[in-house]
Parts: sequence; structure tokens; C-alpha cells
Amino acid sequence: MRVTHQTYDCMNVSENLTGQSRVVIERVSPELDGGLYPIKAVPGDVIAVEADIFADGHDYLTAVLLFKHIDDANWTETAMAPIVNDRWGASFVVEKQGKYLYTLESWVDHPGSWQHEVHLKVADGQRITSELLAGAQYLDGMLVRAGGVAEQKKGGKGKGAKTKSEPISESADAKAIREMAALFRDESRYNEAVSVAESDQFTFYASRYPERQHVTRYSHELGVEVDRARAGFSNWYCLFPRSASRVEGRHGTFKDVEALLPRISGMGFDVLYLPPIHPIGTAHRKGKNNSVICQPGEPGVPYGIGSPEGGHDAIHPELGTVEEFKHLIAIAANYGMEVAMDLAIQCSPDHPWAKEHPEWFKKRPDGTIQYAENPPKKYQDIYPVYFETDDWQNLWEELKRVLIVWASWGVRIVRVDNPHTKPFGFWEWVIAEVKKEFPDMLFLAEAFTRPKVMQELGKRGFAQSYTYYTWRNTKYELEQYMMELTQTEMKYYYRPNFWPTTHDINPYSLQGGHEPQFLIRYFLAATLVSNYGIYGPSFELMEHIPFPNKEEYLNSEKYEIRLWDWDRTNKLTYLITLVNRIRHENAALQITNNIQFCPVNDDAIMAYLKIKDANRLLIVVNTDAYSRRAGVVQVPIWQLGIGPEQYYQVHDLLTGAYYNWQGEHNYVELDPYSLPMHLFRIEV
Repeated sequence: MRVTHQTYDCMNVSENLTGQSRVVIERVSPELDGGLYPIKAVPGDVIAVEADIFADGHDYLTAVLLFKHIDDANWTETAMAPIVNDRWGASFVVEKQGKYLYTLESWVDHPGSWQHEVHLKVADGQRITSELLAGAQYLDGMLVRAGGVAEQKKGGKGKGAKTKSEPISESADAKAIREMAALFRDESRYNEAVSVAESDQFTFYASRYPERQHVTRYSHELGVEVDRARAGFSNWYCLFPRSASRVEGRHGTFKDVEALLPRISGMGFDVLYLPPIHPIGTAHRKGKNNSVICQPGEPGVPYGIGSPEGGHDAIHPELGTVEEFKHLIAIAANYGMEVAMDLAIQCSPDHPWAKEHPEWFKKRPDGTIQYAENPPKKYQDIYPVYFETDDWQNLWEELKRVLIVWASWGVRIVRVDNPHTKPFGFWEWVIAEVKKEFPDMLFLAEAFTRPKVMQELGKRGFAQSYTYYTWRNTKYELEQYMMELTQTEMKYYYRPNFWPTTHDINPYSLQGGHEPQFLIRYFLAATLVSNYGIYGPSFELMEHIPFPNKEEYLNSEKYEIRLWDWDRTNKLTYLITLVNRIRHENAALQITNNIQFCPVNDDAIMAYLKIKDANRLLIVVNTDAYSRRAGVVQVPIWQLGIGPEQYYQVHDLLTGAYYNWQGEHNYVELDPYSLPMHLFRIEV
């Protein structure tokens, strides 16, 4: 967006300072939809800002980046530098949570332009006496801005008489500038004056005390939404609390979940995500494997929320009480974990809202409430909430109230089920409203839908987002998808959270139960991006039997209580524990957008660098789960400060092995039946 598209009154242009502004500022990056939405960051992130900045003619320009936290009264300013072809850049660090603003200013640098012209004329052998007097005038302005008082000409008794107004004391800068101005006016010291006019000394003072005239300010104050650190780095573990019991036939409780916390935190997870924990309706309750006939004693689907015992602000009585849930949250915090709740905006026919607010649900022509459908799927046990209701304000307020209640319990992370089926405007409003009271609240969008819809949810306030990772399997697919996430505008607002499986999705790629494939899919999720999650015991134990011809589980935990062997370990659980520890110990794995793919002469072997300061990691993965693959990795050693003949060491953090490499081309060989990946730390 340009800032120069304005209508000028030519007769009054002398009175309009905007009409004297010659600089154009456009194509600012990052800027989302003309500044409509903020970009995302966490404390410590560097925000690199670029823009096209230019003016008519050949004058030099000065440009600055202005930024501040929204609570700050004053802007902080940092100089921008030319990059190439009138592209300028600068950066700032967001140091704390909350919203930051940034914008740009630029103006013609008359002293800088003057110095450049002086240099050209001196090189051509021209005498620059007049130019030196002009330079002295620029110095007079610098002197005032440095706290001194410039020489002023006044009428006196004799022709050309003048007086000087000098301060009793002035700064070292002011004194030096005053002396330079006097030098430029002293023809007897011409050669010395020319030397100073071309010197870095003049450049320094012109930069420190700039002459800001007819400044162009960018038309938008752009935003940065700075979430707390866990928005940028997290390890999620999902479990159904009703399946947390170690006793066959007994409904799990929050106490049972507490007993599992040492195991889950010991594996390195820091977010425990629970599907809905509310009362479950009985009307049209689903049975095992989504049967429309529910047998006596079957528990129903947790997403069929609501019964006479309460709705979204109540707890399923077989799980425990509100106080016991709060206790679970407190105990989890002692293990460095947070508990994330699942917001599913839908109701069982038994939900209190269905009786108290029938206007919040869509009715068929026969007057009955329409149950949920996602053709060809039918959810007879669920009423979808009707957001086009005339009573939408009260509906929005009630959903906000539910989230505030959860926050009062201690919940600070919410995974939202199917947010793409609710209005964007609602999400933008409710997320902002909740964060006014609880600014550390984070929202994860579980939206597997069209790309632009997923992206819009990210812009509207979701801190993290589900992705298409589950269906990206080949080296080519994975690299292209990662480039989309990290090298396009999406990198500014869309924080990907990779899940190999979910309790809803049993992908075809894992339905064979092939252990190397589980290892590969887990490892890629945990190293390609900084936020990832697993569907707990199901994934750990490599559950894979599908419902016939579907990407769903046979005997899915959504429809029945499962008894898991919580004491069982295998190669995958060992890898998960090890990789989570490595993720916590290596800052390079705590960032998503620092990925750089390295060429490999094999179409199944992926190699990628992840660097954060001195922490330099090279990850190599064989994406072929059935064949030993070998190839040569091309390492960009020039970026690592390594010479072409220099030896350096790579330390595999998975096995503890060390390898001595030389130059940029090095051989790797990976057998999926032993370990189909390396996680090298580069040590010079």
C-alpha cells in the first residue's frame, strides 16, 4: 500500500506540508492484508521489517523503523539500511508478551546528499567555497539539535555586524559541530574544511542529529501479537481421561490421570490435551464403532456434550468434580505441564441450551432441531449451534462466559474442535475478549479444511493451527509443504502444529502397523516444526487397525472406554522420550521458520539444517520405511564458517556416535529397520 496516493490542492500546496514530502514508502513486509491483522511472535523473536523506499531525483534518503509495546508512551527508533534496488530493512526484538506496533518514516537526507555532491565536485577538481557555506548551514541545524545555539545574524551598528549567542556550557558534540561550522566559513582554512566535509566525522553528526524535514510516515501502524513462549514451542500429548484407569471395566477419573503425569512428563511432554470432559447426553447416544444403537452401559461420545447434569461449564461426574479437575491442573503444573481443554461448540439434545435457548439451533420445516451432518457422515447425537440466529449476541456472550469459567479453573490452552464451521468474526471477537482478562490464553485451531479457511483462522487470532502434515508423506511433498509454511507470508501468522495421527484420523500411511513408518512419521513431526503432538497411548503402541475403507480406527476410543497398557514400552516410546529431551536441550528445534533443506542425491532421503545462534543441527531422514537408502548430503559449509578442506565433527544425538566429515559433500546411509534417521549436532 502506498502513502502517496493523495489529492492535492495546487493553489494551497505551500501550506500543505504533505505536499512537500517527496518520499514513497510501499510494499512493507511483514504486513498482513493491508495491516488488518497482526503478525505473530513470542518474546525474544526478532521482527525483520523491509520496505521499498524511494524518492524523485538522486537525493540520499534516511529511513527509520519505529516500534513500541502498546503500553509504552513513546516510540523506539532504529535506523534502516538499504538492501538493494531501493529496498530497505531493519529489525527489532519483541521482549515481552502483549501487542507491539511498528511503522516507518523516511525523509530526504539533505546533508547526506550535500556530502555526496561535495565528494563528486572535489574529485572533479572544482572549488567548493559556496558549498562549504551551505554545509555550515546544515551544521547550524545539527548544533541546535545537539543542544547548542547556532550563530545568528542580527542587525547592528555597522554593516554586516553580527552577534553570537553561545551557551555557557555545551556538550562535546555541540562543541565539535560548532567548530566544524566555523571551519567551513573560514576561507583561510579551505583545504582543511574540504577534508572535514568529506570525512566520517561529518557523516556521524549528520546521522546522530538528522535534519528531518517533510517526513513521510507510513500510513499504517502495523501490529505484532506476542504470545507467551509456549505458543512457539510445545509438545502435546492427548489422552481420554475416561481411559486412564488401569482396571478393566472401570471408568477413568482425574485421579487416574494424575497417576499418569510422572510417565507423560517423563517422556518430555508439556501440554496434556483432554477431549471434552463434560456430561454426555443419552438421547441418540452412539455406540461402539459409531453405531446408532447404543448398548446398555456404553459411555457415549464425549463430543455429545450436555445432559441434565450440565453443559459446557460442567464436569462429567464419573471423571470427578471441578475441584478435582483444578487439582489435576495444579499437579500437572508441578511437572511442568499444562492441561488443554477441548472446545466443541455443539450439543447433545439433552444439553441445557437445547431447552433454554432453542433459538440457538436450526430447525427443520417440521419444527424439529436439525442434527449435525458432514455428508456422508451423520451425527444424530449432536445439535450444531446455529450462528445465524437472531439472538447471536447472547450466544456469543454465553460462549465467552464458558471460556472465562474454564480460565477460572486454571486452563490457559484451548484446542478448538472444527473452528472452520463457525464464523471468523466470532473467533476474532471471543479470542480478543478472553485475552483481555487472561492474556496468556492460547487457542489451537483443529481445522482440516480448505487452505484459505485455515489461514484466515490463523490471522483472526489462533495461536497454533493443525496442518496437512498427516497427508504429506514423500520427500517432495514434505519439502514443498514446509517451504509453503516457512517461506511465504504464512510464516508471519500461521504456527503449524504437526500431528502424525489424531483420535479422529488413522492415516492410510500408518494402517499397515509398520514400525519404521511410525518412527519416521513421529520424528519428522518433532523435528520439522517446533509445535507437535501425538494421540497418546494409541500412537505410542502403534495402534493401526482401520475401520474398513476409512481413515478411522476400528474400535475407536471416541465410542468406548479403552484399557491401555500404561507400563508398556517399545522402540517408539524410547525415541519419543529421547527426541523430546533433545528438543528441550537444543534451541534450534524450538523454532519452525529456521529450516533450510540441503540437497541429497536420493529422492527419499531428506536433510535439513536448523540453526539458532551457536546451536547448529543437521537432520537426515530416510522417508522410505521399507528400504535401506544411501546418498550424499550437500552441507552449506560456507554458512557454518567451515572451509572446503576443513574437517569437522557431527555428533548424532540419537545414538551418541561421532563422525568426522570434510567439505560440503558427505555420505549417509540409513536402514529403516535399525534407525531411519540421524540428528547431528555440528561441532567444529
